[in-house]
Amino acid sequence: MSYQDSRLKLLSGSAHPELANEIASYLDVPMSSASVGRFPDGEIDIKLHEDIRGSDVFVVQPTGPPVNENIIELLLMVDTLRRASAGRITAVIPYFGYARKDRKDEGRVPISAKVIANMLVGSGVDRVLTIDLHAQQIQGFFDIPVDHLWARGVLEETVHGMNLNNLVVCSPDVGGVKLARAWAKSLHAPLAIVDKRRTSGTTVVMENVIGDIEGCNVLLSDDMISTAGTITEASRILKEKGAKRVIIAATHAVLCGPAVERLQNCAAEKVLVSNTMALRGELPDNLEVVSVAPLLARAITRIHREESVSALFEDENIT
Repeated sequence: MSYQDSRLKLLSGSAHPELANEIASYLDVPMSSASVGRFPDGEIDIKLHEDIRGSDVFVVQPTGPPVNENIIELLLMVDTLRRASAGRITAVIPYFGYARKDRKDEGRVPISAKVIANMLVGSGVDRVLTIDLHAQQIQGFFDIPVDHLWARGVLEETVHGMNLNNLVVCSPDVGGVKLARAWAKSLHAPLAIVDKRRTSGTTVVMENVIGDIEGCNVLLSDDMISTAGTITEASRILKEKGAKRVIIAATHAVLCGPAVERLQNCAAEKVLVSNTMALRGELPDNLEVVSVAPLLARAITRIHREESVSALFEDENIT
């Protein structure tokens, strides 16, 4: 993609500069110059090094670990842009942190996703571009436009290249059925579900698989891999129930706690994830990373040109 426009500015925080540079390469625009430093006490110090008055600015900053640092950095960058008279500010948040708490499911708890939405809007964000929100209703927490993309299409290209015949798509639990159904519909494959039963506040037991997976290649889908407990246990159950091969496909590789060790030793032969957040340090040998930079570059182009983003990705919607 080659698209040069002096009004389009791309800026990166420190959370994932590699993704921002890849997007810039697809757009054929230079990265805007800014520095992100720290005061001696750890406070974040932001400085823009070029004029952005009247520009259409896209700030790339996923809010994964360290979550609080990355969120505050994003808010300060947005405030800097607003005070420098940017024409429009779009927060490109491939991974949206604090999305798990999207409702008050018990007494005396926050709705964290709503708090983050209020902070972003209050800081001066005009638009949000994100991928695979943990809950779609989070879009309603914003009083500004939210462009919600799906990484499934990007991951699916790799799946097609694996030539998996006799394929079954499986959800690791009931909560992921909508996503798994979307995969199944797109791949023209039957759907299965791992039955996860909670026996206590800390113990989950997986015993059964709803659907026929014996002798089949199974694609196990999820929106994120955090500690990898659920997804690896589901992989084990599927192999025990007769699955021929198990492939995991997930958008966000949070990979905290024992996740790397669990994935390294799990029954899945391959773990497909996207680069919505930076993957640093030791990674499992079976992990394959697929880039969402082309997807984000196309969306940024359409937003900048005031063209429909939903028309471009409408076949990715999960219903």
